[in-house]
Amino acid sequence: MNATADGLTYSAFTGWSDRPTDFAPALEGEVQCDVAVVGGGLVGMASALRLAERGADVVLLEAAHCGWGASSRNAGYLSNALAGDPQLLRLLFRRRLRDLVRYGESSAQFTEGLIERLAIDCEYDPTGNVIAGVSTGQLRRLKKNMQILRDAGADVEFVDGPDFGLPGTFLGGIFERGGGLLNPGKLALGLRDALLASSAKVFERTAVQAVEPDGASVVVRVPGGRVHAERVVLATNAHSRDLEIAPSGIAPIWTSLVETEPVDPDRLAAIGWTSRTGIITPHTILENYRRTACGTIMFGTRRLQAAPGALGAREPDRAVVADLVRGFHERFPSLSYLAPQRAWGGWVAMTSFLPVAGEVAKNVFYAVSCNGHGLAQSPYIGTLLADRLAGDEIHDDLRAIWRPRPPYMPSFALGAPTLKAGWAVDRISDRLSRGR
Repeated sequence: MNATADGLTYSAFTGWSDRPTDFAPALEGEVQCDVAVVGGGLVGMASALRLAERGADVVLLEAAHCGWGASSRNAGYLSNALAGDPQLLRLLFRRRLRDLVRYGESSAQFTEGLIERLAIDCEYDPTGNVIAGVSTGQLRRLKKNMQILRDAGADVEFVDGPDFGLPGTFLGGIFERGGGLLNPGKLALGLRDALLASSAKVFERTAVQAVEPDGASVVVRVPGGRVHAERVVLATNAHSRDLEIAPSGIAPIWTSLVETEPVDPDRLAAIGWTSRTGIITPHTILENYRRTACGTIMFGTRRLQAAPGALGAREPDRAVVADLVRGFHERFPSLSYLAPQRAWGGWVAMTSFLPVAGEVAKNVFYAVSCNGHGLAQSPYIGTLLADRLAGDEIHDDLRAIWRPRPPYMPSFALGAPTLKAGWAVDRISDRLSRGR
């Protein structure tokens, strides 16, 4: 359902694509399989598809339809980077940083290859992405971060904003050569089409109620029956907290996006925005700005919201959308005439700073990657986990993020007060930089 106010449509679904109409059936009765995959996002679909390609008898269970969640609701940045500040990552993971950087680079390359192999028309443009500073203080920090990433093996360089084709507000920053921009709704639907055409048994509109290890097998309970599987993959991301067996340390966070009306490319050239590269700011809570294939401008994040109650479909908060629009006007004052057209959002799973995977109980595996930079990582981590279950030795990139349980994270770390404080710090920093 969509609601309209002041000419802006608030959607409880994604604005990138339409809903599918060919729903797979819901599960009724008893089913047996080699592997059951819980969750039909990019991780779950990629995992199930790979297992099917390798000859496994695989069942995928999705509460809505495949690609319904964050997989199709994000900003469409296919990034080769990790979430988190590089200086903090070096402090916490000095010995693993090179392996983690390699994992990030490999994720982007793999997902690019998957798009090509499956011939998914998702408007992919291999532009790379740039982390761009809006103040001299941010610029100094970015120069330090760039050196840390380069020393760890990242394919990055420091660029000057005007020379790189960024609008005047953005002074310069770290250009990540790998990855680019795409339509995540079309990517999710394309992967769903490939999965439905495979030998995997897909059940949509089938909410999983419990996952219960039972000796040498695992029982997955749903409203209409049960699945008896030798092993289970939990690909539930932000919805992991709905299952008792899922690992703790995964916090669901709501992030919002806004799309403007189409803009004349000449107006963008007039403000110096000639690059098609996605722009991310290094604020405590990042801001992202990008051009789309249909000539609009997409922007989002900036203000995150915790999940006090049940997760599910919801429209973006009006106050958050208004703040996003204010931020857009601050960064692009000469484009303040552009009318915002649509707003939507989705739940992402925050796991401290890194994606994680592991075996949470006997024969029950999990993978969580949608933590801010998960678009490229999700298909990759799902495929690596599938290869492991198919009998391969654990891949070095999977080993780099393998944890029986996510690192402990205090409940207050991503609660509403902390998220509001992060937003407030960013706004104070912006005001101080403007004053200077």
